[in-house]
Amino acid sequence: MHFGACFAANSIIAIVNEDVITLQSIEAELNKVNSFDEKIIIIEQQIDIKLQLSTAIELNLNPSQEDINLTLSQVANNNNLTIEQLQSYPQFPSLVHEITNKLSILNLQKFITKDLNINLSSDEVKQYCIDNQNEKDSKQIRIAQIIISQVGNSDTNSENQELPVRNFLKKLSDHITKGASFDKFAKLHSQHPSYANGGLSEWMFVNNSTIEMLDSLREGEVSKIYVTDMGWAIAIKVDERYVDPDLENCKEKIAFLKARDFYMDWLEDLRETAYIEIYTDKL
Repeated sequence: MHFGACFAANSIIAIVNEDVITLQSIEAELNKVNSFDEKIIIIEQQIDIKLQLSTAIELNLNPSQEDINLTLSQVANNNNLTIEQLQSYPQFPSLVHEITNKLSILNLQKFITKDLNINLSSDEVKQYCIDNQNEKDSKQIRIAQIIISQVGNSDTNSENQELPVRNFLKKLSDHITKGASFDKFAKLHSQHPSYANGGLSEWMFVNNSTIEMLDSLREGEVSKIYVTDMGWAIAIKVDERYVDPDLENCKEKIAFLKARDFYMDWLEDLRETAYIEIYTDKL
């Protein structure tokens, strides 16, 4: 196995198939711990990341530029920054790299578990959720939404985007009101990852003013334009139900843990088929 001259011999701490982990790349993390075992854990984590990223590339699961931009916009909003201010930080390229890797692994996790059929038995629900009793059921709704953060090649400054985006959403709303397919428009125009499912959301509790507004929509009625973390949006109400929120949260947690265990077993199998060598003498 041959590696380029850019990797000094004493800088390689581990080999993962055709890739390497350099001591310099994880030096900051290693300096935070003292024991040998803790350092091995950090290297093992990096090995898992390398294996997952290479598999994501093989399966063509890299995130789209649109998904990366949406996540960057959310990071900027969460920190009360414009996207331009975020881009001005020296660490911005590292942030983009980190987000790209995390989205790639998230796509891989979804791909590996997409056909996993998790059925919870009544015994499991009783065992883990017996104390999660709620005297009153709560309302949930599902919506389909079209979220847009930028129109065409217009000014990328978020302050200058609002008017053209609102005008575009108004046109879409008018067409839908006249009979156009919301599902087709969402798949064609929405800039949110849910576009692939026609903008369909997960079940949401009616617990804030925006969702209350969406809950009040009549069948087929298009909402007024509203603001989300990822842009401006219009929506229609798709369905509603009443659930015990504590019980549903408990069921979701159990399902999540089962999916996580399934994925970790898959990752362990992936490790067993990989060529891995750790140079422990350099720790």
